[in-house]
Amino acid sequence: QVQLKEVGGGSVQADGSLTLSCVVSKPPYNRYCLGWFRQAPGKEREGVAAFDRSGNAIYADSVAGRFTISQDNAKNILSLQMNNLKPEDTAMYSCAAELLMSYSDWILPHCPALTPKYNTWGQGTQVTVSS
Repeated sequence: QVQLKEVGGGSVQADGSLTLSCVVSKPPYNRYCLGWFRQAPGKEREGVAAFDRSGNAIYADSVAGRFTISQDNAKNILSLQMNNLKPEDTAMYSCAAELLMSYSDWILPHCPALTPKYNTWGQGTQVTVSS
């Protein structure tokens, strides 16, 4: 019932900035856990930033202080502002969603946060940071 589409990837030099957006197409009566993940060639998928059940932002240590996750509930857009980018941030970035609440019924006791236990994923957008 939810579809995700990422936009905003690209190439940037080290210390530069990029903003990724994820358009979340969902029924208005459902609420989802949302997060950003990345995967570099030859590496496992890594949780970058996500919201917990209370709406608090959680960050991987590798991006804390540089990346900011936010969501516009009116427009159903999840964003990731990335500042001070480093070559090691180069990866395919994907947004992910897991149903948290339907109408007034809680579906999950807590959100997956930075673990990849989401059942819906976007196709991803490439971010390349050059030194």
